[in-house]
This record gives sequence, structure tokens and C-alpha cells, in this order.
Amino acid sequence: MITKDEIQELLHSTETYRVERTTSTGDMDKFQEAICAFANDLPNSRKNGYLILGAFDNGELSGLKVTDDLLKKIAAIRSNGNILPIPVMNVDRFQFPEGDLLVAEVSPSDLPPVRYRGRTFIRIGPRRDIATEAEERILAERRMSFMATFDTMPCLAAKLNDVNTELLRTKYLIPLLGNELVESDTRPIEEQMAAVGMYDTEHQCPTYAAVVLFGNKPRRFKPGLYVQYVRFKGEDVTSEVENEMQLEGNYCELLPRLESLLELSVIKKKPVFVSILREEMVSNYPYQAIRELLLNACMHRDMQSNTPLRFYEFAGHLEILNAGGLYGNARPENFPSVNDYRNPLVASAMKTLGYVNMFNRGVGQVQTDLKENGNQPAEFNVNLITAFKVDVKVSQSYTNENGGKIGGDVVENIVENIAENIVDSIVEKLSTTRAKIVRIIWKNPNATAQSISKEINIASRNVQEHLRKLQEQGVIRRIGPDKGGHWEIIAP
Repeated sequence: MITKDEIQELLHSTETYRVERTTSTGDMDKFQEAICAFANDLPNSRKNGYLILGAFDNGELSGLKVTDDLLKKIAAIRSNGNILPIPVMNVDRFQFPEGDLLVAEVSPSDLPPVRYRGRTFIRIGPRRDIATEAEERILAERRMSFMATFDTMPCLAAKLNDVNTELLRTKYLIPLLGNELVESDTRPIEEQMAAVGMYDTEHQCPTYAAVVLFGNKPRRFKPGLYVQYVRFKGEDVTSEVENEMQLEGNYCELLPRLESLLELSVIKKKPVFVSILREEMVSNYPYQAIRELLLNACMHRDMQSNTPLRFYEFAGHLEILNAGGLYGNARPENFPSVNDYRNPLVASAMKTLGYVNMFNRGVGQVQTDLKENGNQPAEFNVNLITAFKVDVKVSQSYTNENGGKIGGDVVENIVENIAENIVDSIVEKLSTTRAKIVRIIWKNPNATAQSISKEINIASRNVQEHLRKLQEQGVIRRIGPDKGGHWEIIAP
């Protein structure tokens, strides 16, 4: 981080492309545009840029008092997801007799162009502006020289027609840059792709990120790019297999299929008693938590490995195993507080595609969702050198054979004795038809007018009229909408 003496020199520096001074403390758009521009370092000076809060353009201090909240607000710019790839920056407070300064030090990015909300900002002397096509091309070419991660490397065996460019345009470029900007872009599609890291202009081929995200047949180039799902009858892989499938395709195709598999096959719900006459639905696993774990596995997996992402469902737990252990700054001793990205381009694209929202908060949210659903915390095996494993136990509320949260014998006695007596006392005051309807609702709160009409052999419209009268009499009430809701009997 810069020293106090160096700051005093910068306040009056003539290197205006490296410094932005401001007295504002609330213009977050301005601050983020400046940080984005410094990260792009269009002059390629390889020198850090500085956003200085609390100083006038002439270098004099404004008398600002820097609070902890202001420090946190500026520091949060780094990982709020608006600037991608994530900039390298430090934030600190410096105190002078004339007032405080808040200084954000931004390092030049090795993966330009850096964008703020889809737009590439650069410094042109003392002012910032949006990059032209030619300037973006300069930044894109610089990215190629700094390539380090596998997803940004050229897939030499692939050609442009191996990528679904229309899918890339509609699902990625337009959400990232805006429809107006994409429609007005007259460059060839190769140059548009290169500007976002999806094409290598030197080798005239797509990058691996383009193949993974938008490829027509990505397994032709990386055979391990699929998800292997297996449901076992028992608790280990030696038990009988009940179901097995392979989910493949580019991520625009694969991720929706993975969500459908979760929703339709893995996540199961059933009713449990929470009071004398009321039930609620509980699930074996919280959908959002398992979805988050699977998306993280897709995002962080080692793309160079031929091992598929393994998603195994056992009788009492789920297991997710993907190639590639902890990466970069992430270590067993600091997980999950510290994260790093094996595939930063894929990660930023998944955010644009709408599959991830924030950075470095997924694990904490997963554990919260599991706890609220009655599951034990997820167990992460971070000591595997070449793989990463997650184990999630089924919800205790779901597997409890007594079916409820009040205890097996108690629930059984309540249902068979107390509840039946209450229902008897209610129906003895009703007509025969309405008494039958109440007993049907007691046995099946999800009953519909159509199913009731078939059971008691009267017209559906007559059943609807009886239901309306029963609600007016305060005997029953409807919880939720007509589709998806249920009935409740109101105890006297």
C-alpha cells in the first residue's frame, strides 16, 4: 500500500491518468467507474491507480472525516459483482491536520478488459471515458499475453463453428453489454468474442470458456465435461443402483437440466403434522442449498480433468465430487473465508447468465438453508489434493418415521383420538352432505371440488357451493391459492 509521503506527492502529481481526486463520498457509480478504468490501465504503464476521497482537484484537502462505514463501503466495491473480472485493490485511511483521506489503490488487471456493469471504462489523461472498439481490441490483445487460467486459453482443436455464436450473443453479450451496444457493434463476431475473452485472435480459435459455455459439442474437446448422476438404494456405491443418467452439453444447456433434475427427481416433499389439525410440507433437502453446491462445483471444477462431476444420491445423504481441489489463495485452514477462482472467466459468465449472484457468500448461505430445513451442516472434504467433496445428510424432519415434529406416539394419539372427536363434534351439527365433505377434507386437506364430487357422487358446482357455505359458517378455511393450497378444519 502507498505511504503517507507518496500520497502527498500524488496530490500534486502531473500523472493525471493515475489519480482521481474527489470530495464526494456518495457517488458510487463514479467511484466504480474510476476503479474499473484504473484496472484497465490503457497506457499499459503497469503502475497502480489511485482514487482519493477528501481532496480537491488542486490537491488541497477538503477536511473529510473518514468513518469505518465509508471504508467498508468503498472496500465492498471489490467483490460486489459489478466490476468483472474482480479488481485487485487496497483501501486505507490517512490522517492529516487538514483532514482525512480515503485512498483506494488499484492494480492493473492481468485480464483486461475490465467492465463495470458491462461497459469498459478507461483513463484518458485526467478524465475517464468508455473505450472505443479499437481501445477494447488493445485491451483484449493484452489479456492474451497475460493468460494464466485454463478457461482463457485457446482451444486449438476448435473452430468458430464449434461454438453456438447466436446463443453466445443472446444469452451473454446482450445481457452483459446491453442490446443497443451489441446491435450497433459492427465488428466481426470473432472480435466481439475476443473482447470478452471468448476468442483467441492470435490462434484464430475459441477459448475453452467459449467451448464450455456455448460449445455445440464440448465433450469432443474435453471428455470429462458432463455430470454423472446416480441414485443408490443404500448408503454406499456397492448398493443397488436405482437410477443413473449423464447430463451433458454446454453450460447454457447443462445447468437448466441440472436444475430440473434437482426439482423433479432429487428434492422430495411430504406433509408432517405441526398442530392438531394442520400439516406442513417438509423436504429432504433445501433446493437452493443443493443448487448452490452444484453450481459451485460446475464453476470451480478442473476443466483439464477427464473426470466428470459426480452427483450421487444415497438413501440418507447426497455426495458431490468434482475434479480439482482448493485453488490459489484458498487453503484448508482458511476455507471458506478465503476463496479464489480456478476459472474466473467461466465464473463471471455464470454471473451474467444469472446462475450466481454474489461472491464468497455461497457456503454460509448453504449452511443457513440446511439448518432451517432440519439438515445437518454440509461436510466439506478440502484435504483431497485433486478433488473437492461435499456431503449433505437428509433432513431429520423428513426421515422421522413418525411424520411430525411433535413426536410419533403423540401425533398418532392426537390424530386417532382428539382430532377424530373434534371432527365428530363438528359434523354432528351439519347436513349429511356437508358432514361427508368435512370428513373428506380431514383425511385429505388437498382435496379439490372435483375429487370430492366424484367421492360423494354429486355435481362439482354443488360441492363448490357447500364449500362456500362451510367457509361462511366458520367450519373450514382455505390456505393458499386454488392450485397448490389446502383446506383446514377450524376447531371450535
